[in-house]
Amino acid sequence: MRRCPDCTVDVEGGWTRCPLCGSALEGRSVPSPYPAVPLRFTRRRVLRVLALTSLAVIALSFLAQLLFRPDQQGIGALRTVWLGVVATWLVVLVAIVKRRNLAKFIVYLVALAGGVCVYWDYLTGWDAWSLTYVVPILCAASIVGLVITVRVVRMQVGDHVVYSGLTVLLGLTPLVFLALGWVGTVIPSAICGGLSAAAIVLLLTVRGGAVRHELAKRLHL
Repeated sequence: MRRCPDCTVDVEGGWTRCPLCGSALEGRSVPSPYPAVPLRFTRRRVLRVLALTSLAVIALSFLAQLLFRPDQQGIGALRTVWLGVVATWLVVLVAIVKRRNLAKFIVYLVALAGGVCVYWDYLTGWDAWSLTYVVPILCAASIVGLVITVRVVRMQVGDHVVYSGLTVLLGLTPLVFLALGWVGTVIPSAICGGLSAAAIVLLLTVRGGAVRHELAKRLHL
């Protein structure tokens, strides 16, 4: 059985590093006595939730015409809503198909799509539409995808912790741009920040006791 030289605890399973302190384990590994519980979900339910969420977002995009000018230059608010719908579908579908590295995929998605739009904005004279609309909508869409994934797919407690941290990062990114004065309109960044806060509350209350225990274990509290 593997053993951590720093924590002086025995670790069963295929771990190569201590789950408490991250130190390299010593000894030979033994199979874990606990069976791996597969993710359980209903594809029909996932698609139904995705479809209803997409319809709601599209309906809200028409209401957004009351807040934004229809002649907005660049991509504009209404056009980026469709980009957000596509991002939400990609996040949930990747969670169902791959079931691994979802957080990494979301970071790559936001960085790649946002970076392309920022570069496009720069080439066309820099109207700040990329930071005002694209980045907040991409972050908000990814948060919605995470919430849908957590609600319809049974996740491990460790995934809740990772997704909670990612939700905070996605919510803070537009707020940082807003604080630096790089955006032209406050509303998209504010909505993304509020959505992030609501998602954090939901993620931490779905399995509150287990999540708090996992956080205490990882932070050595």
